[in-house]
Amino acid sequence: MTATAKVRIFVTEPWDFERITGATELTGWTSDHADPDNEEWEVHLDSGFEYHGLQVDRLLAGPRYVGEHLLRMFDAVTAFPVRLAHPQDDDWHYAFIGMISPRPEREEMEDGNSI
Repeated sequence: MTATAKVRIFVTEPWDFERITGATELTGWTSDHADPDNEEWEVHLDSGFEYHGLQVDRLLAGPRYVGEHLLRMFDAVTAFPVRLAHPQDDDWHYAFIGMISPRPEREEMEDGNSI
């Protein structure tokens, strides 16, 4: 079985994404990173959101700039720019721009709290 990569996505466009959806950042996972030939990754969201009456539970992330590859996300200092699509009518509809970054595992402290 292929290991999954946990990711965090911050949507920057549309500028009022948080007001429309109530989501400040999105978290999810993908296994598409395992194949270096994948130019786009399907991200399964931990918690979906509603966008203009459509329930979105997964996104298709692709590099925002020509010649870039999503694997650079693992080398980025903070995050990597992406264009994001949601499924609509059996196809992908690009509607968002954002930043994607690896999501670190939460560490358990001795008192049971996580950091």
